[in-house]
Amino acid sequence: MSTDPNILLWIIGSGVAMSCIAFVGSAIFLFSGKTLAKILLPLVAFSAGALIGGALFHLIPASLEAGSDVRATFLWVAGGFTVFFALEQFLHWHHCERADTDCKKPLTYLILIGDGLHNFIGGLAIAGTFILDVRLGIAAWFAAAAHELPQELGDMGVLLYGGWSKAKATIFNFVSALTFLAGGLIAYWLSFGYEIWFLIPFAAGNFLYIGASDLIPEINRHEKLSVNALHFAAFAAGMFLLYFFG
Repeated sequence: MSTDPNILLWIIGSGVAMSCIAFVGSAIFLFSGKTLAKILLPLVAFSAGALIGGALFHLIPASLEAGSDVRATFLWVAGGFTVFFALEQFLHWHHCERADTDCKKPLTYLILIGDGLHNFIGGLAIAGTFILDVRLGIAAWFAAAAHELPQELGDMGVLLYGGWSKAKATIFNFVSALTFLAGGLIAYWLSFGYEIWFLIPFAAGNFLYIGASDLIPEINRHEKLSVNALHFAAFAAGMFLLYFFG
């Protein structure tokens, strides 16, 4: 457990900052589809590396160093992986980071519900990392934020494609993002009466699923070797940045 007396401030600040990333989606108004494609896919590759690196280099080692049982730790990693797989299966929603909106059906409210649940669970998990250790929380937040940037651009494109106005799409996307803060506050409250160490390996499973199942498939289908090389370089940069972080 972290000895930092300002844990609540870290959780609130990180929650507000993560929620405000929703406004990044408004940048979609500034770019054409082709330009977005050039920007988005390298960002997706970078975020995939950051998520997987965060899980492998920070979250799982921190869980083991905290003295938790090895078998139990990896059970919760599997749990985090499985929960997000189930979320996609039963809500028929997934992260799609391509600039073209054909990769998602315009089920706008369903997408917002899925994002809200994703953000809420993410808020629980990231707050758990701050409660264990602030530096671990910062690393986990950075990895999650790297993923949110391209996701918000993609989500905004889907909402607009579904017929929403720019103002309505921006407001509802932000409201959906606020569930991250709600999850963080609940985790903080629960920490006073319950052991919440399991949120750390749970977050690792979350990161591994999103990085490996959602993001990597979006970037490994290009036919040009030069583009694939760029995506690989961005992926490696995200992973090794998390390796050297903290």
